Amino acid sequence: MGLANALAAIEAGVDRFDSSLGGLGGCPYAPGASGNVCTEDLLHMLQLMGFNTGVDLDRVLAVAAQLPGLVGHDIPSQILKAGKRLDLHPIPAHVASLEKQVPSARTPELHP
Repeated sequence: MGLANALAAIEAGVDRFDSSLGGLGGCPYAPGASGNVCTEDLLHMLQLMGFNTGVDLDRVLAVAAQLPGLVGHDIPSQILKAGKRLDLHPIPAHVASLEKQVPSARTPELHP
């Protein structure tokens, strides 16, 4: 749900977000609190949308992959479970060349 909320916020003009590696966090006083949006999942979504986040996703993933061993339980990161989309399913050539086909297409950027 957090990624969907972030997407809605982007569409509303928000350009800064809070997240945590592996989604760690939450409220210790609220049983079942799910924590935060996983930084690695948010970065992956933003990069697939064409945003230049200025963050090296591969380095973030390398650190996030160590978290389960450090905290002693699984983390909710979807990208760690499923892998990066572009590694699994490359963008078709006709979609990759969209920027050339549509002169008004541009790459949006978030503030680092």
